[in-house]
Amino acid sequence: MTDAIQVFTTTETEADARQIADVLVKKGLAACVQVLGPITSTYRWQGKTETTGEWLCIIKSTQELYEELEKQILKTHPYDVPEILAVPVSAGSQDYLDWLKGSVRK
Repeated sequence: MTDAIQVFTTTETEADARQIADVLVKKGLAACVQVLGPITSTYRWQGKTETTGEWLCIIKSTQELYEELEKQILKTHPYDVPEILAVPVSAGSQDYLDWLKGSVRK
C-alpha cells in the first residue's frame, strides 16, 4: 500500500475543471490533475433523475494532503454538493509514486 490517492470530482464546464486543476497544482495539493470530458452523468438530485454533460477531474495526491485538498475543492467548486471521492492507490510504478510524492507539498 502507498500513501498515494486519486481524488475524483466533476464539474459542469471545462473551464471550472481547469480552474480546479490549476489551483490544486499551484498550491502543491496535487502532483497532476487530468481533465476528461465531456462525459455524461445520470444521477438523482432533489428527487429527480437528471442527465447532464460534465467534466471529470482525476487528481493525483497523497492521503496526508486529502483534508486540505477537499477544502480547496469545496472553496473553488461551483456545485452545492460536489462529488469528491478519494480512493487509495494500492500499488504503482515506484518511479511514478516517487515523482508524485516529490511534486506535492510536504
